[in-house]
Amino acid sequence: MTDGRLVLGNRRYSSWSLRGWLAVRLAGLEVEEVVIPMGPDGTPAIRAASPHGLVPYLEHRGARVWESIAIAEYCAEQAPGLWPEDRVARAAARSIAAEMHAGFRGLRQAMPMNLGREFPGGGRTPEALADIARIEALWREVRAASGGPFLTGPRLGLADAIFAPVVTRFLTWQPEIAADTRDYVAAVRAHPLLARWYAEALAEPAAWLLDKYEAPAGYAP
Repeated sequence: MTDGRLVLGNRRYSSWSLRGWLAVRLAGLEVEEVVIPMGPDGTPAIRAASPHGLVPYLEHRGARVWESIAIAEYCAEQAPGLWPEDRVARAAARSIAAEMHAGFRGLRQAMPMNLGREFPGGGRTPEALADIARIEALWREVRAASGGPFLTGPRLGLADAIFAPVVTRFLTWQPEIAADTRDYVAAVRAHPLLARWYAEALAEPAAWLLDKYEAPAGYAP
């Protein structure tokens, strides 16, 4: 018996789903996972299942929560400690999470998430490279303050959940990043939750593959 459900898109491609799922799992919520495969031109089934027509979408003990940042905050209410206890550190973590949720459009567009492929050297638009530089600076600052290895300390937290799709993008597209960035990417990738997400993404049916992600426009190896 579960306390609700979490509606997700393809684990292979859906960066927003990964954020919401990590928050829910970090909080230990007992919910059923419902994966609805995305289509090339949108998915009516997702629009029908979610109030805003997108994923992730959480139903938990009567609460209906959509948008990954709102799901993260809801999970923090259920499991205190997912944000740092220290006021200053918590403010920094929330700020970088909000910046990720609202921005970095250049990186999102040039380097879409695909957990089953590698496109080394691709997607290096000026906008994407500027976003990567900003992300590296953010990660460096907060990890220096927290002591790492994760963004806010020794445990994976909500800030890491919000940035986890960037970790996958760096692994897929392999941009040039600094040594400390590589260390952080490796730490997140090795976490059992991300390892589980990758394994389930790679086990999805071949019928769910989408050409726009498997053969991105403009990429030539």
